[in-house]
Amino acid sequence: MTKKQKKKLYRIISAAALLALVWLLPEAWFAALPRWPLFLLPYLIVGFDVLRSCVRNILRGNIFDEQFLMSVATVGAFATGEAPEAVFVMVFFQIGELFESIAVGRSRRNIAALMDIRPDYANIERDGALTAVAPETVCVGDVIIVKPGEKLPLDGVVEEGESELNTAALTGEALPRSVGVGDSVISGCVNLRGTLRVRVTKSFENSTVNRILELVESAAERKSRSESFITRFAAVYTPVVCALALLLAVIPPLVAGEWGKWFHRALVFLVVSCPCALVISVPMSFFGGIGGASKKGILIKGSSYMDALCSAEIAVFDKTGTLTEGAFRVTQVYPVGCSEQTLLQTAAAAERFSDHHIARALRTACSDNLCAERAEELAGRGVRTEVEGKTVLAGNRRLMEDAGIACAEVSTPGTHVHVAADGVYLGCIVIADAIKPDAAASIAALRRAGVRRIVMLTGDNRTAAAAVAEQLGVDEVRAELLPDDKVAAVETLLAEKSAKGTLLFVGDGINDAPVLARADVGVAMGALGSDAAIEAADVVLMDDRPAKLPQALAVARKTRGIVTQNIVLALGVKLAVLALAVPGVAGMWLATFADVGVCVIAVINAMRAMK
Repeated sequence: MTKKQKKKLYRIISAAALLALVWLLPEAWFAALPRWPLFLLPYLIVGFDVLRSCVRNILRGNIFDEQFLMSVATVGAFATGEAPEAVFVMVFFQIGELFESIAVGRSRRNIAALMDIRPDYANIERDGALTAVAPETVCVGDVIIVKPGEKLPLDGVVEEGESELNTAALTGEALPRSVGVGDSVISGCVNLRGTLRVRVTKSFENSTVNRILELVESAAERKSRSESFITRFAAVYTPVVCALALLLAVIPPLVAGEWGKWFHRALVFLVVSCPCALVISVPMSFFGGIGGASKKGILIKGSSYMDALCSAEIAVFDKTGTLTEGAFRVTQVYPVGCSEQTLLQTAAAAERFSDHHIARALRTACSDNLCAERAEELAGRGVRTEVEGKTVLAGNRRLMEDAGIACAEVSTPGTHVHVAADGVYLGCIVIADAIKPDAAASIAALRRAGVRRIVMLTGDNRTAAAAVAEQLGVDEVRAELLPDDKVAAVETLLAEKSAKGTLLFVGDGINDAPVLARADVGVAMGALGSDAAIEAADVVLMDDRPAKLPQALAVARKTRGIVTQNIVLALGVKLAVLALAVPGVAGMWLATFADVGVCVIAVINAMRAMK
């Protein structure tokens, strides 16, 4: 409990004790003097800050809030001779505020602990000695030392050493990840055993850990439809009920008299009408849901995307690196008029300057490369390079057709890289990619969750795409697509969904960024995905596992369920007590429960979203 919360607790206890003491004093003591001034002391002890906030808000033009309603109701109770009620209402209101403050604080601490991945320092070698410096000061290319038990402060590549990394804070997975020389490592992980020398590949500003922190911190700024509705609702609702309370205090007495009775009923009406249970609990539910998802390694950039996830109707997947491992290897070589070695050497040389999965697989298969220069990337088709004085084309069938070169028909499943030199066809190399172990189960889980259509879009050839789609049980596959073709395909699918349904697109590459931005909800693979894809996405799966997507849907739906429960609870109780307040059945005690009590219950319910 914070100092501020303790101070409020002491004021509540003091006011409650004084209230009980004054209430229990014998009536005979007040034969000549009124009792109500004695109630003023506990009232001011517990309610002075509420009155002060009310006055400040009025001066700022923010009139209709819970402080205004409580101030008017309790001052009015004093005016009608109900001083004990006024003190009790203020005590109960402050108890509710205290519980609410504790609950919100706990929720924020849980997320703060969850996000306690920001490194405090980085060890860097300078003048033969290790120096601890701020991670923000380390430059790309510097070598840092990470000792056992320390957090990796920056993203990089291991240059020396072997170890295991605890990635739980980022991915939600408890199983350690083994790393060695040449492996990429990301900031926020904890080094479990061996000392590592890591060459930094990203500045702290662009590091994984900083990106995650920025995503979580900015998530609350993106309001969902439910959350925005509550804000708009409160802005209209509060002045309306104040006007109704005024009419209740004025119109019936004009007909039947008894001004004091109707004024008291109007005050009860005001206390009941306070919308704080809705205004507080709904944003807190979404805040808790975002924190609960983060604990599972799912970063949702705002509550609006939680709403969209709940209505998922069509799921569209990229293939390479999303449904498959993205770890390509050469499986077949079909030379035409040359040796296998010549075909592999030429293809590897052509792909020398590319960082694509296919290029890396070709270079791995043939380390004895030829000399290449002047490489030109041809988006969605391949590359054109100069290899030992010859113009070499390496890419898909479309590239050969555009160049007017006839190529062989190959039925082997996989990605087909056709190679030609100076217009002469040299052959085809087949590169295969392994399907992720959880991909098929994830697609089945999405179907059970109500996603009615699952589509795969890929730039790969039709044979390889069809083979993967058949193994996974995908409804529809569109292959040999350029980045623009993917956007066009998603535009078509968006037009085919229902009015209330949403379309999810899941991808990982730079070429997926436009589609991620266009989809209702863009989902990026966070560990291996490109920076452009992660920036464009609305949801990030930190460990690249498709199984996280059904989990994200489950978290979103549980959170929205809690929000719905809170809305029904708050409005149901308020409407019932408001109906009882008009004929005078509900007194100030029940009115206070309908306001503060329901608020406390709603906030406690909202905290379930963290789990």
